[in-house]
Amino acid sequence: MTDQTSDIDPIESQEWQDAVQDVIERDGANRAHFLLDKAVQQARAAGATLPFSATTPYQNTIPVDDQYEFPGDLEMEWRIRTINRWNAMATVVRRNKVSSEYGGHIASFASSAAMYDIGLNHFWRSKSAIHGGDLVFFQGHVIPGIYARSFMEGRISEEQLENFRSEVNGNGLSSYPHPWLMPDYWQFPTVSMGLGPLMAIYQARFMKYMHNRGHIDMADRKVWCFLGDGEMDEPESIGAIHLAAREKLDNLIFVVNCNLQRLDGPVRGNGKIVQELEGNFRGSGWNVIKLLWGKGWDDLLERDTTGKLRQLMDETVDGDYQTFKSKDGAYIRKHFFGKYPETAALVEDWTDDQIWALRRGGHDPQKVYTAFKKATETKDQPVCLLVKTVKGHGMGSAGEGQNTTHQQKKLNEDQLRAFRDRFKIPVSDEDVAKAPFVALNNAQKAYLADRRKALGGEFPKRTSDAPKLEIPGIEKFKGQLEGTGEREISTTMAFVRILTTLLRDKQIGKHVVPIVPDESRTFGMEGLFRSVGIYNPLGQKYTPQDADQMSYYKESESGQVLQEGINEAGAMADWIAAATSYSNHGVPMIPFYIYYSMFGFQRIGDLAWAAGDSRARGFMLGGTAGRTTLNGEGLQHEDGHSHILASTIPNCITYDPTFQFEVAVIVHHGLKRMYQDQEDVFFYLTLMNENYSHPDMPMGVEEDIIKGLYRFSKVEKPGKKHVNLMGSGTILVQVMKAAEMLKEDFGVTSDIWSAPSFNELARDMQDCMRHNRLNPLADEKEPFVTKQLSQAKGPIVVATDYMKNFAEQIRAAVPNRYTVLGTDGFGRSDSRVNLRRFFEVDANHIAAAAMVDLHREGAVSKADVEKALKKYEIDGDKPNPRLV
Repeated sequence: MTDQTSDIDPIESQEWQDAVQDVIERDGANRAHFLLDKAVQQARAAGATLPFSATTPYQNTIPVDDQYEFPGDLEMEWRIRTINRWNAMATVVRRNKVSSEYGGHIASFASSAAMYDIGLNHFWRSKSAIHGGDLVFFQGHVIPGIYARSFMEGRISEEQLENFRSEVNGNGLSSYPHPWLMPDYWQFPTVSMGLGPLMAIYQARFMKYMHNRGHIDMADRKVWCFLGDGEMDEPESIGAIHLAAREKLDNLIFVVNCNLQRLDGPVRGNGKIVQELEGNFRGSGWNVIKLLWGKGWDDLLERDTTGKLRQLMDETVDGDYQTFKSKDGAYIRKHFFGKYPETAALVEDWTDDQIWALRRGGHDPQKVYTAFKKATETKDQPVCLLVKTVKGHGMGSAGEGQNTTHQQKKLNEDQLRAFRDRFKIPVSDEDVAKAPFVALNNAQKAYLADRRKALGGEFPKRTSDAPKLEIPGIEKFKGQLEGTGEREISTTMAFVRILTTLLRDKQIGKHVVPIVPDESRTFGMEGLFRSVGIYNPLGQKYTPQDADQMSYYKESESGQVLQEGINEAGAMADWIAAATSYSNHGVPMIPFYIYYSMFGFQRIGDLAWAAGDSRARGFMLGGTAGRTTLNGEGLQHEDGHSHILASTIPNCITYDPTFQFEVAVIVHHGLKRMYQDQEDVFFYLTLMNENYSHPDMPMGVEEDIIKGLYRFSKVEKPGKKHVNLMGSGTILVQVMKAAEMLKEDFGVTSDIWSAPSFNELARDMQDCMRHNRLNPLADEKEPFVTKQLSQAKGPIVVATDYMKNFAEQIRAAVPNRYTVLGTDGFGRSDSRVNLRRFFEVDANHIAAAAMVDLHREGAVSKADVEKALKKYEIDGDKPNPRLV
C-alpha cells in the first residue's frame, strides 16, 4: 500500500495546487470549494478513505474582498460606542460604590460592545405595523451595556441607571433580562446558562411552525442568540443544534462571543475553543462564519508569503492568546511573532504600540457588520458566528484579558482615568473618580434616533397586545361533566377528549398546540396523528408502516402536533415558544404539553422557572402522575413530588384532579383566565392512567373546584362516630373505598372531600395570614380551607399520591384534628395494590387512621381500634417507607 503521507510525484502535486489557485483568482473561492467538493465525492465513491475535517484554518471565513461597505458613519458610531462603554462601566462601578452587595459585570459587555452596537444600529427590527420584529436573546452578563444604550436613547433615566439591581422600591433595573420584572422591555430570560440557546432554537422553529400553519407571515424575521464561549459547555447550549440544521432554520443566528475566557479562567487553555465549536456546528450542518482578526491583520496576512503566520495562528493555543492581551506589544512581539524568524520579520519595523493596536475581529465594526450581513443572507441553514474578542477590552490593568476580570466590579481613580483616556471620554479630571454618566450631544442623539427609526423603533421591547380569544362556555365539555356509569376511564382519557373538543372548535381550535415528547400512544393521543397531523416542515416523503390503519402516522408541513422525540427539554422549549407567542408574534397560542410527570419539573425545572419569568401562558399535563399509579415502572418513573416542585414557581397554578368533570372545569377556567382575561399564569395538571368510573358533577361545585376543595358527599345527620376523609387524584378512589369499609365494619359515617389543589389552598391561606399580620387592626381574613372545613364534624384524614408535605401545607388553617398520609420515599416496581399498601395510602391505612383519630377523640373504644388494626392488617413495626 502506498504511503499516503509521502509525495510520489511533487510536480503533479504542484500542478494541482496551481490549478486550484488559478480557479480562486479567476472565479473565486466558492468555485474552488465546489470543484474540490466534487473531486472528494468522486474519490470517496471510488473507495478512497479520505479523512473528514469539520474545521477550517484559524482565519476569518469571509475574505477581505468580500467585505461589504459599511452603511453608517464609522466615526460617529465609534464615538457613541465609547460613551456607551463608559456608561455601562459606570453603571456597575457607581452601584458598587454604594455597596459591593449589588454586583454586576463590566468585562462581558466590554468584549462585545461592537457587536451589540452593530446589531442595534443596522440589523434588529422592532415589531411594527409593517414588520413582525426580530427576536434577540441577549447574553445575560452584558446587560449594563444594553441599559446604557437605552439611557443614551432617552428610554432609561439616569435615576434608573443609579438604581441598577435595586428594584424593591421601584424605578430600578433588573440584574439580567427578566420579562417578569421588566415586562415592557425584555423579551427573554437568558442568564441561566444554556437555556438561551435551547429556547432560541425552538423559538426559531416555532416561528416557522406559525408561518407554515398560516398564523403569521414570518417574512425575513430572525432569531438572534448571543452566547459566551464558556457557556457552550452547558449541554443545553448545543443539545438541539441538530434540530436547527435538520429543519433548515435559516431564521436562526447564533453569535458566540469567543473571548476565550470562562468565569474563572480560559475556556480551552490547552486547545482552541473556536475550532472545537466550528467542528461541532459545521458537523451538525450549520453555516459557520469565523471572525477572528481585525483589519490590522489583513496586511500581515497578505505579506505572509511563507505561510508561517497562518501556521502560527493555527498552532497557538487559547491560553497563550489570552495571556497576550493581558500584557503589551513588547510581550506579543517576543512570545508570538518571535516564535519564527519569518513572523518576526513581518513586524520588525513596527513599534510595540502598533503591535498592541492589532485588534481581534469582534472589535472591528466593519468586519462585524459584514459577518452579520452574511449571516442574514444565508439560506436553508442556521448560522453560527464565532467572533473572537478580548474579555474586558478597554479595562486595562483593571481586568483586560485577566482571569479575575469577570468578577471585577470596581475601578480605582487611576483605572477610571486610563479608561477615559483610552476612549477619549469627555469627563474632567475633577469628575473622573465619580464615574459620571455621559450624555450624547444632539448630533449623536439624532444619529441613534435615525438608526432606530429605520429599524422600526425601540429595541429591546416586549409587547403583549395580542387579541383576546373567545372561550366557549363550559357546556362545550358536556360529555365530561356527566358520569361514565359502569364504564371506567382514566383522567388522561378524559383530557384527550377535552383536547379533541378544543381542536374541533371553530373559534380557538387553530390556536391549540398539542406537544408530546414521544409518548402519544401511551396517553391515547394517536388519534390526533390523522386528524390534525404531526408538524414536519418537509411534509411526509415516505409511506408510513401503518398507512392502512385508522390512526396512521401522518406528518405534514401544516401539522398541528409538535412531537419532539425522547426530548423533554426540547418539548418544554417548544412549549415556552408557544406559550409566549402572544407577546413574540401578537398571536395567542394554547399549548398543551403532556408528558410523564416524573420527567417534568424534576427534569426541566430550570426551564419551567424561565417560563414563569417569560410570562408564559398554557397548560402542562403531568401524565401517569403519582407515586403509585405507574405500577411496574420503578424508582425513576414514579412521581410523588411534582406538585411540590411546581408550587415553587409563583405564577404556576397546579391541580391534581380525580374526576373528569374536575379536569373539564379546571381547563375551562384556565382558558378563560389566560386567554380571555389575559393573566400571565400557566397551569399544571396531573393526570392518571388508572381507570375507574366517574360520577356526575355535583351541583354548584365549580368555584370550589377552582379554589381547591369541595365536599363531594355529605352525611346529613352525622352521629358521634363520624369522620371526614379527603384526597386528590386516584387516591381519592381509595378514600371512597375506605368510607365504605368504615361504614360496613364499624358503623362509622364519612363525609368525602375532594381537594383538587392543596397548593392553591396553601397560597390562599398564606395570603390571608399575611394580610392579618400586616393589618392587625382590620377584620381578619379567613382562609378558604378554614371556611370550608368549618362545616366538618369530627377528625379529618387526608391521603394523596404525593409526599406528605403536599397536604401538610394547609395544617395551620384546618380547625379539626388533621392526619396526613402520603408517599414519602423512593418509588419502586410493583402492582398498584402493593405499592399503596407499602406507602400506606391504601383504603386499609386510610380507614385505620380514621379509627385511631376517632379513638383519640373518644368516639370509639380501644377494642374497636384494636379490631380495626387487626382487620386492616396494620403492622406497627413495619419499616418507614421513606427510609427503605
